Amino acid sequence: MTYKNPKDLLLDAIKFPTAVEAKLPAGAPKVSTMLADATAKVPALPDFPMEIPDLPAPPELPEMPTPPVGAGLRRYVTGVEVTPVRAAARPTVTPLVQAYTQPIEGVVGTVTSRRGM
Repeated sequence: MTYKNPKDLLLDAIKFPTAVEAKLPAGAPKVSTMLADATAKVPALPDFPMEIPDLPAPPELPEMPTPPVGAGLRRYVTGVEVTPVRAAARPTVTPLVQAYTQPIEGVVGTVTSRRGM
């Protein structure tokens, strides 16, 4: 099926996030329903000047690994050993002192600057 209208293309593109959502655990947010709602709210659009070829099939995704018992939907890392490090000393910052004076002399003023004195 080729596409002539942008809304048809958007509705068919929802199959990609749907394939990802099928692998997520229950309670995960659904992007595909948001995209379907947004596509329904788009006003009528003119057709494309040419036909757009079919979208490829969504990729086959592997099964998600099961988290450790009791972890639920929390983030977890396995096989990592954490060792605390001593915090580095903060560098001292010396303020830069600048004084700008501009005496009025003739038409063009003279700028005198003094740095660090």
